Amino acid sequence: MSFEMIAILMFASMMLMLITGQRVFAGIGFVAVVSALLLWGDGGVEIAFTASMKLMKWYPLLTLPLFIYMGFILSESGIADDLYKMFHVWMGGLNGGLAIGTIGLMVLISAMNGLSVAGMAIGATIALPELLKRGYDKRMISGVVQAGSSLGILVPPSVVLVLYAMIARQPVGKLWLAGVIPGLMMATMFIVYIAIRCKINPTLGPPLSKEERDVPQAEKLRLLRAGMLPLIIFFVMMFPFVKGWTSLVESSAVGAATATIAAIVKRRLTKEVFDNTVRQTLNISAMFMWIILAALAFGAIFDGVGAVKAIKNFFLDGLGLSRWEILILMQLSFLLMGTFLDDTAMLVIVAPLYVPLVGALDFDLIWYGILYTITSQIAYMTPPFGYNLFLMRAMAPPEITLKDIYMSIIPFVGVMLLALLTVTVFPQIALWLPGFVYGN
Repeated sequence: MSFEMIAILMFASMMLMLITGQRVFAGIGFVAVVSALLLWGDGGVEIAFTASMKLMKWYPLLTLPLFIYMGFILSESGIADDLYKMFHVWMGGLNGGLAIGTIGLMVLISAMNGLSVAGMAIGATIALPELLKRGYDKRMISGVVQAGSSLGILVPPSVVLVLYAMIARQPVGKLWLAGVIPGLMMATMFIVYIAIRCKINPTLGPPLSKEERDVPQAEKLRLLRAGMLPLIIFFVMMFPFVKGWTSLVESSAVGAATATIAAIVKRRLTKEVFDNTVRQTLNISAMFMWIILAALAFGAIFDGVGAVKAIKNFFLDGLGLSRWEILILMQLSFLLMGTFLDDTAMLVIVAPLYVPLVGALDFDLIWYGILYTITSQIAYMTPPFGYNLFLMRAMAPPEITLKDIYMSIIPFVGVMLLALLTVTVFPQIALWLPGFVYGN
Protein backbone atom coordinates (compact mmCIF):
# COMPACT_ATOMS: atom_id res chain seq x y z
CA MET A 1 0.00 0.00 0.00
CA SER A 2 1.31 3.47 -0.87
CA PHE A 3 2.21 6.07 1.73
CA GLU A 4 -0.54 8.32 0.40
CA MET A 5 -3.19 5.64 0.93
CA ILE A 6 -1.91 4.91 4.45
CA ALA A 7 -2.16 8.61 5.31
CA ILE A 8 -5.68 8.86 3.89
CA LEU A 9 -6.84 5.75 5.77
CA MET A 10 -5.38 6.93 9.06
CA PHE A 11 -6.90 10.37 8.75
CA ALA A 12 -10.30 9.00 7.66
CA SER A 13 -10.30 6.46 10.51
CA MET A 14 -9.52 9.16 13.03
CA MET A 15 -12.30 11.42 11.76
CA LEU A 16 -14.74 8.49 11.86
CA MET A 17 -13.82 7.81 15.48
CA LEU A 18 -14.44 11.44 16.40
CA ILE A 19 -17.75 11.61 14.52
CA THR A 20 -19.00 8.61 16.52
CA GLY A 21 -18.55 10.65 19.69
CA GLN A 22 -15.31 9.16 21.02
CA ARG A 23 -13.11 11.34 23.19
CA VAL A 24 -10.41 13.15 21.21
CA PHE A 25 -7.44 11.43 22.86
CA ALA A 26 -9.11 8.00 22.60
CA GLY A 27 -9.90 8.36 18.89
CA ILE A 28 -6.45 9.65 17.94
CA GLY A 29 -4.54 7.27 20.20
CA PHE A 30 -6.53 4.21 19.08
CA VAL A 31 -5.87 4.90 15.39
CA ALA A 32 -2.18 5.52 16.13
CA VAL A 33 -1.67 2.27 18.07
CA VAL A 34 -3.68 0.08 15.67
CA SER A 35 -1.84 1.58 12.67
CA ALA A 36 1.52 0.93 14.33
CA LEU A 37 0.61 -2.72 15.02
CA LEU A 38 -0.61 -3.27 11.44
CA LEU A 39 2.47 -1.63 9.92
CA TRP A 40 5.25 -2.98 12.15
CA GLY A 41 3.73 -5.85 14.12
CA ASP A 42 4.34 -6.30 17.84
CA GLY A 43 7.22 -3.84 17.76
CA GLY A 44 4.75 -1.09 16.89
CA VAL A 45 3.67 -0.80 20.53
CA GLU A 46 7.05 0.77 21.24
CA ILE A 47 5.99 3.89 19.32
CA ALA A 48 3.26 4.76 21.82
CA PHE A 49 5.61 3.94 24.69
CA THR A 50 8.32 6.20 23.22
CA ALA A 51 5.76 8.99 22.83
CA SER A 52 4.80 8.71 26.51
CA MET A 53 8.46 8.90 27.55
CA LYS A 54 8.95 11.96 25.36
CA LEU A 55 5.96 13.55 27.07
CA MET A 56 7.26 12.79 30.56
CA LYS A 57 10.68 14.21 29.73
CA TRP A 58 9.37 17.48 28.24
CA TYR A 59 10.20 19.89 31.03
CA PRO A 60 8.05 22.87 29.84
CA LEU A 61 4.94 20.70 30.21
CA LEU A 62 5.11 21.50 33.92
CA THR A 63 3.87 24.98 33.06
CA LEU A 64 0.44 23.67 32.05
CA PRO A 65 -0.96 22.80 35.51
CA LEU A 66 0.71 25.85 37.06
CA PHE A 67 -0.82 28.34 34.62
CA ILE A 68 -4.20 26.63 34.77
CA TYR A 69 -4.05 26.72 38.58
CA MET A 70 -3.17 30.43 38.52
CA GLY A 71 -6.15 31.26 36.35
CA PHE A 72 -8.62 29.30 38.43
CA ILE A 73 -7.37 30.59 41.79
CA LEU A 74 -7.86 34.16 40.57
CA SER A 75 -11.30 33.54 39.10
CA GLU A 76 -12.60 31.31 41.92
CA SER A 77 -11.45 33.80 44.59
CA GLY A 78 -13.42 36.62 42.95
CA ILE A 79 -10.47 38.73 41.86
CA ALA A 80 -11.96 38.72 38.35
CA ASP A 81 -15.05 40.40 39.84
CA ASP A 82 -12.84 43.27 41.00
CA LEU A 83 -11.61 43.68 37.44
CA TYR A 84 -15.10 44.17 36.10
CA LYS A 85 -16.06 46.58 38.88
CA MET A 86 -13.02 48.66 37.97
CA PHE A 87 -14.03 48.86 34.30
CA HIS A 88 -17.64 49.48 35.33
CA VAL A 89 -16.73 52.57 37.35
CA TRP A 90 -13.99 54.00 35.15
CA MET A 91 -15.52 53.46 31.70
CA GLY A 92 -19.28 53.37 32.32
CA GLY A 93 -19.74 57.00 31.31
CA LEU A 94 -18.85 56.36 27.66
CA ASN A 95 -21.19 55.13 24.96
CA GLY A 96 -20.37 51.43 24.81
CA GLY A 97 -18.00 51.92 27.75
CA LEU A 98 -19.03 48.75 29.59
CA ALA A 99 -18.66 46.69 26.39
CA ILE A 100 -15.20 48.20 25.88
CA GLY A 101 -14.43 47.41 29.51
CA THR A 102 -15.55 43.82 28.92
CA ILE A 103 -12.94 43.47 26.17
CA GLY A 104 -10.35 44.82 28.62
CA LEU A 105 -11.58 42.30 31.18
CA MET A 106 -11.17 39.48 28.65
CA VAL A 107 -7.60 40.53 27.84
CA LEU A 108 -6.68 40.44 31.53
CA ILE A 109 -8.48 37.13 32.06
CA SER A 110 -6.50 35.76 29.12
CA ALA A 111 -3.29 36.89 30.78
CA MET A 112 -4.40 35.07 33.93
CA ASN A 113 -5.61 31.79 32.49
CA GLY A 114 -4.70 31.10 28.86
CA LEU A 115 -7.95 29.27 28.08
CA SER A 116 -10.82 30.73 26.05
CA VAL A 117 -13.45 28.77 27.98
CA ALA A 118 -12.43 30.57 31.19
CA GLY A 119 -12.97 33.97 29.57
CA MET A 120 -16.35 32.82 28.25
CA ALA A 121 -17.47 31.61 31.66
CA ILE A 122 -16.42 34.81 33.43
CA GLY A 123 -17.81 37.09 30.71
CA ALA A 124 -21.16 35.26 30.63
CA THR A 125 -21.60 35.18 34.40
CA ILE A 126 -20.19 38.60 35.36
CA ALA A 127 -20.42 40.95 32.37
CA LEU A 128 -23.45 39.70 30.46
CA PRO A 129 -26.09 40.20 33.20
CA GLU A 130 -24.75 43.68 34.01
CA LEU A 131 -24.79 44.76 30.37
CA LEU A 132 -28.34 43.47 29.83
CA LYS A 133 -29.55 45.20 32.98
CA ARG A 134 -28.20 48.51 31.70
CA GLY A 135 -29.95 48.38 28.35
CA TYR A 136 -27.12 47.20 26.07
CA ASP A 137 -28.16 45.58 22.81
CA LYS A 138 -28.24 41.82 23.37
CA ARG A 139 -26.66 41.00 20.02
CA MET A 140 -23.86 43.49 20.61
CA ILE A 141 -22.94 42.09 24.03
CA SER A 142 -23.24 38.46 22.91
CA GLY A 143 -20.66 39.16 20.21
CA VAL A 144 -18.47 41.08 22.65
CA VAL A 145 -18.28 38.19 25.13
CA GLN A 146 -17.64 35.57 22.44
CA ALA A 147 -15.00 37.61 20.61
CA GLY A 148 -13.29 38.73 23.81
CA SER A 149 -13.12 35.21 25.22
CA SER A 150 -11.39 33.98 22.06
CA LEU A 151 -8.35 36.09 23.02
CA GLY A 152 -7.53 33.50 25.70
CA ILE A 153 -5.73 31.24 23.24
CA LEU A 154 -3.63 34.06 21.75
CA VAL A 155 -2.58 36.34 24.62
CA PRO A 156 0.16 34.76 26.79
CA PRO A 157 0.27 32.55 28.75
CA SER A 158 -1.74 30.68 26.12
CA VAL A 159 -2.10 26.98 26.91
CA VAL A 160 -2.81 26.21 23.23
CA LEU A 161 0.51 27.79 22.21
CA VAL A 162 2.26 25.56 24.77
CA LEU A 163 0.72 22.55 23.02
CA TYR A 164 1.73 23.90 19.61
CA ALA A 165 5.28 24.41 20.90
CA MET A 166 5.40 20.79 22.01
CA ILE A 167 4.21 19.44 18.65
CA ALA A 168 6.16 21.87 16.45
CA ARG A 169 9.29 21.69 18.64
CA GLN A 170 9.45 25.48 18.97
CA PRO A 171 10.36 27.59 22.05
CA VAL A 172 7.30 28.40 24.15
CA GLY A 173 8.71 31.80 25.10
CA LYS A 174 9.01 32.89 21.47
CA LEU A 175 5.47 31.75 20.70
CA TRP A 176 4.06 33.64 23.68
CA LEU A 177 5.89 36.80 22.72
CA ALA A 178 4.73 36.35 19.12
CA GLY A 179 1.13 36.36 20.35
CA VAL A 180 1.39 39.60 22.34
CA ILE A 181 1.17 42.20 19.55
CA PRO A 182 -1.42 40.31 17.42
CA GLY A 183 -3.52 39.72 20.55
CA LEU A 184 -3.43 43.37 21.63
CA MET A 185 -3.98 44.46 18.03
CA MET A 186 -7.11 42.32 17.78
CA ALA A 187 -8.41 43.57 21.13
CA THR A 188 -7.84 47.15 19.95
CA MET A 189 -9.71 46.43 16.72
CA PHE A 190 -12.65 45.10 18.75
CA ILE A 191 -12.64 48.23 20.90
CA VAL A 192 -12.52 50.55 17.88
CA TYR A 193 -15.41 48.69 16.28
CA ILE A 194 -17.52 48.92 19.47
CA ALA A 195 -16.72 52.62 19.92
CA ILE A 196 -17.67 53.45 16.32
CA ARG A 197 -20.89 51.39 16.39
CA CYS A 198 -22.02 52.94 19.69
CA LYS A 199 -21.08 56.42 18.49
CA ILE A 200 -23.24 55.97 15.39
CA ASN A 201 -26.08 54.30 17.33
CA PRO A 202 -25.92 55.20 21.06
CA THR A 203 -28.87 52.92 21.88
CA LEU A 204 -26.61 49.89 21.35
CA GLY A 205 -24.50 50.84 24.37
CA PRO A 206 -25.96 53.62 26.51
CA PRO A 207 -23.71 55.23 29.15
CA LEU A 208 -24.36 54.75 32.85
CA SER A 209 -26.73 57.19 34.50
CA LYS A 210 -25.28 60.17 36.38
CA GLU A 211 -26.28 58.58 39.69
CA GLU A 212 -24.35 55.39 38.93
CA ARG A 213 -21.30 57.36 37.84
CA ASP A 214 -21.35 59.41 41.03
CA VAL A 215 -18.76 57.32 42.86
CA PRO A 216 -16.40 58.92 45.41
CA GLN A 217 -12.86 59.36 44.15
CA ALA A 218 -11.51 57.24 47.00
CA GLU A 219 -13.72 54.33 45.93
CA LYS A 220 -12.58 54.74 42.32
CA LEU A 221 -8.96 54.56 43.38
CA ARG A 222 -9.64 51.52 45.57
CA LEU A 223 -11.26 49.69 42.66
CA LEU A 224 -8.38 50.73 40.39
CA ARG A 225 -5.88 49.20 42.81
CA ALA A 226 -7.95 46.01 43.09
CA GLY A 227 -8.33 45.75 39.33
CA MET A 228 -4.62 46.24 38.74
CA LEU A 229 -3.74 43.23 40.88
CA PRO A 230 -3.86 40.68 38.00
CA LEU A 231 -1.59 42.96 35.96
CA ILE A 232 0.88 43.08 38.84
CA ILE A 233 0.81 39.27 39.11
CA PHE A 234 1.38 38.95 35.36
CA PHE A 235 4.29 41.41 35.51
CA VAL A 236 5.87 39.63 38.49
CA MET A 237 5.61 36.35 36.59
CA MET A 238 6.71 37.41 33.11
CA PHE A 239 9.36 40.10 33.71
CA PRO A 240 12.02 37.73 35.15
CA PHE A 241 11.33 35.28 32.32
CA VAL A 242 11.68 37.88 29.57
CA LYS A 243 14.87 39.20 31.19
CA GLY A 244 16.29 35.67 31.31
CA TRP A 245 16.46 35.49 35.10
CA THR A 246 14.08 32.54 35.38
CA SER A 247 13.12 29.62 33.18
CA LEU A 248 9.61 29.19 31.81
CA VAL A 249 8.70 26.64 34.48
CA GLU A 250 10.12 28.80 37.27
CA SER A 251 8.08 31.77 36.03
CA SER A 252 4.89 29.72 36.00
CA ALA A 253 5.61 28.65 39.58
CA VAL A 254 6.13 32.31 40.53
CA GLY A 255 2.79 33.20 38.93
CA ALA A 256 0.92 30.41 40.73
CA ALA A 257 2.51 31.29 44.08
CA THR A 258 1.84 35.03 43.63
CA ALA A 259 -1.80 34.41 42.75
CA THR A 260 -2.22 32.21 45.84
CA ILE A 261 -0.63 34.85 48.08
CA ALA A 262 -2.93 37.51 46.58
CA ALA A 263 -6.00 35.39 47.37
CA ILE A 264 -4.73 34.85 50.93
CA VAL A 265 -4.01 38.54 51.49
CA LYS A 266 -7.50 39.46 50.27
CA ARG A 267 -8.92 36.77 52.60
CA ARG A 268 -10.64 34.91 49.79
CA LEU A 269 -8.77 31.61 49.81
CA THR A 270 -11.40 29.45 51.48
CA LYS A 271 -11.40 25.66 51.59
CA GLU A 272 -14.15 25.59 48.95
CA VAL A 273 -12.21 27.92 46.61
CA PHE A 274 -9.04 25.85 46.99
CA ASP A 275 -10.88 22.53 46.45
CA ASN A 276 -12.61 23.80 43.30
CA THR A 277 -9.35 25.21 41.96
CA VAL A 278 -7.37 22.01 42.50
CA ARG A 279 -10.14 19.80 41.09
CA GLN A 280 -10.52 21.85 37.91
CA THR A 281 -6.74 22.14 37.49
CA LEU A 282 -6.31 18.36 37.72
CA ASN A 283 -9.19 17.71 35.30
CA ILE A 284 -7.91 20.06 32.60
CA SER A 285 -4.23 19.14 33.06
CA ALA A 286 -4.97 15.42 32.73
CA MET A 287 -7.09 16.04 29.64
CA PHE A 288 -4.28 17.98 27.95
CA MET A 289 -1.66 15.33 28.80
CA TRP A 290 -3.74 12.54 27.27
CA ILE A 291 -4.33 14.61 24.14
CA ILE A 292 -0.62 15.43 23.76
CA LEU A 293 0.31 11.77 24.26
CA ALA A 294 -2.12 10.68 21.53
CA ALA A 295 -0.90 13.43 19.18
CA LEU A 296 2.75 12.45 19.63
CA ALA A 297 1.99 8.79 18.91
CA PHE A 298 -0.05 9.71 15.83
CA GLY A 299 2.68 12.05 14.58
CA ALA A 300 5.33 9.38 15.03
CA ILE A 301 3.41 7.02 12.72
CA PHE A 302 3.12 9.72 10.06
CA ASP A 303 6.83 10.44 10.25
CA GLY A 304 7.61 6.74 10.13
CA VAL A 305 5.72 6.01 6.91
CA GLY A 306 6.83 9.20 5.13
CA ALA A 307 3.27 10.48 4.71
CA VAL A 308 4.23 14.12 5.18
CA LYS A 309 6.68 13.98 2.27
CA ALA A 310 4.08 12.25 0.13
CA ILE A 311 1.51 14.95 0.90
CA LYS A 312 4.00 17.70 0.11
CA ASN A 313 4.78 16.09 -3.26
CA PHE A 314 1.06 15.70 -3.96
CA PHE A 315 0.35 19.40 -3.40
CA LEU A 316 3.47 20.79 -5.09
CA ASP A 317 4.00 18.31 -7.93
CA GLY A 318 0.64 16.63 -8.36
CA LEU A 319 -1.59 19.70 -8.10
CA GLY A 320 1.04 22.29 -9.01
CA LEU A 321 0.05 24.63 -6.16
CA SER A 322 2.34 27.36 -4.87
CA ARG A 323 3.36 27.37 -1.22
CA TRP A 324 1.02 30.30 -0.50
CA GLU A 325 -1.92 28.48 -2.08
CA ILE A 326 -1.17 25.46 0.10
CA LEU A 327 -1.04 27.69 3.18
CA ILE A 328 -4.44 29.21 2.33
CA LEU A 329 -5.95 25.73 1.86
CA MET A 330 -4.62 24.70 5.28
CA GLN A 331 -6.18 27.77 6.91
CA LEU A 332 -9.50 27.11 5.19
CA SER A 333 -9.45 23.54 6.50
CA PHE A 334 -8.99 24.90 10.05
CA LEU A 335 -12.06 27.08 9.58
CA LEU A 336 -14.05 24.06 8.43
CA MET A 337 -12.90 21.82 11.27
CA GLY A 338 -13.58 24.59 13.77
CA THR A 339 -17.28 24.24 13.11
CA PHE A 340 -17.30 20.92 15.01
CA LEU A 341 -13.99 20.65 16.91
CA ASP A 342 -12.25 22.77 19.55
CA ASP A 343 -8.82 24.34 19.04
CA THR A 344 -6.89 21.62 20.87
CA ALA A 345 -8.54 18.83 18.88
CA MET A 346 -7.84 20.65 15.61
CA LEU A 347 -4.20 21.06 16.53
CA VAL A 348 -3.55 17.44 17.46
CA ILE A 349 -5.46 16.11 14.46
CA VAL A 350 -3.71 18.09 11.75
CA ALA A 351 -0.37 18.93 13.38
CA PRO A 352 1.29 15.72 12.13
CA LEU A 353 0.32 16.82 8.61
CA TYR A 354 0.62 20.59 8.66
CA VAL A 355 3.55 21.48 10.90
CA PRO A 356 6.20 19.46 8.97
CA LEU A 357 4.64 20.64 5.70
CA VAL A 358 4.84 24.29 6.79
CA GLY A 359 8.51 23.82 7.65
CA ALA A 360 9.18 22.08 4.34
CA LEU A 361 7.59 25.04 2.51
CA ASP A 362 10.07 27.38 4.26
CA PHE A 363 7.48 29.23 6.33
CA ASP A 364 8.39 30.38 9.85
CA LEU A 365 6.87 27.96 12.37
CA ILE A 366 6.55 30.66 15.05
CA TRP A 367 4.57 32.87 12.65
CA TYR A 368 2.46 29.92 11.54
CA GLY A 369 1.61 29.15 15.17
CA ILE A 370 0.03 32.60 15.45
CA LEU A 371 -1.84 32.16 12.15
CA TYR A 372 -3.18 28.83 13.40
CA THR A 373 -4.30 30.39 16.67
CA ILE A 374 -6.12 33.32 15.02
CA THR A 375 -7.77 30.93 12.56
CA SER A 376 -8.88 28.79 15.50
CA GLN A 377 -10.40 31.88 17.13
CA ILE A 378 -12.41 32.52 13.95
CA ALA A 379 -13.43 28.87 13.68
CA TYR A 380 -14.65 28.98 17.28
CA MET A 381 -17.27 31.54 16.21
CA THR A 382 -18.19 30.19 12.78
CA PRO A 383 -21.72 28.74 12.31
CA PRO A 384 -23.28 26.29 12.24
CA PHE A 385 -21.40 24.47 15.02
CA GLY A 386 -18.78 26.90 16.28
CA TYR A 387 -17.59 25.92 19.77
CA ASN A 388 -18.14 29.38 21.29
CA LEU A 389 -21.65 29.61 19.86
CA PHE A 390 -22.82 26.68 21.92
CA LEU A 391 -20.89 27.73 25.01
CA MET A 392 -22.70 31.06 24.81
CA ARG A 393 -26.05 29.35 24.29
CA ALA A 394 -25.48 27.22 27.39
CA MET A 395 -24.50 30.21 29.55
CA ALA A 396 -26.68 33.03 28.18
CA PRO A 397 -30.06 33.99 29.70
CA PRO A 398 -33.24 32.91 27.84
CA GLU A 399 -33.81 36.31 26.21
CA ILE A 400 -30.68 35.80 24.09
CA THR A 401 -31.79 33.31 21.45
CA LEU A 402 -29.64 31.10 19.23
CA LYS A 403 -30.44 33.41 16.32
CA ASP A 404 -29.17 36.39 18.34
CA ILE A 405 -25.96 34.50 19.10
CA TYR A 406 -25.40 33.60 15.44
CA MET A 407 -26.11 37.13 14.23
CA SER A 408 -23.97 38.74 16.93
CA ILE A 409 -20.69 37.26 15.74
CA ILE A 410 -20.86 38.41 12.10
CA PRO A 411 -19.11 41.80 12.56
CA PHE A 412 -16.58 40.38 15.03
CA VAL A 413 -15.65 37.55 12.67
CA GLY A 414 -15.11 40.23 10.02
CA VAL A 415 -12.73 42.05 12.37
CA MET A 416 -10.86 38.81 13.11
CA LEU A 417 -10.52 37.99 9.41
CA LEU A 418 -9.02 41.44 8.91
CA ALA A 419 -6.57 40.75 11.74
CA LEU A 420 -5.66 37.37 10.22
CA LEU A 421 -5.06 38.95 6.83
CA THR A 422 -2.92 41.67 8.42
CA VAL A 423 -0.68 39.20 10.27
CA THR A 424 -0.43 37.03 7.13
CA VAL A 425 0.66 39.92 4.93
CA PHE A 426 2.93 41.46 7.59
CA PRO A 427 4.62 38.56 9.46
CA GLN A 428 6.75 40.97 11.51
CA ILE A 429 3.67 41.87 13.56
CA ALA A 430 4.12 38.45 15.15
CA LEU A 431 7.89 38.02 14.75
CA TRP A 432 9.24 41.41 15.81
CA LEU A 433 8.84 41.06 19.59
CA PRO A 434 10.37 37.56 19.94
CA GLY A 435 13.20 38.67 17.62
CA PHE A 436 13.78 41.80 19.72
CA VAL A 437 13.79 39.95 23.05
CA TYR A 438 15.82 36.94 21.90
CA GLY A 439 18.12 38.97 19.68
CA ASN A 440 17.46 37.27 16.33
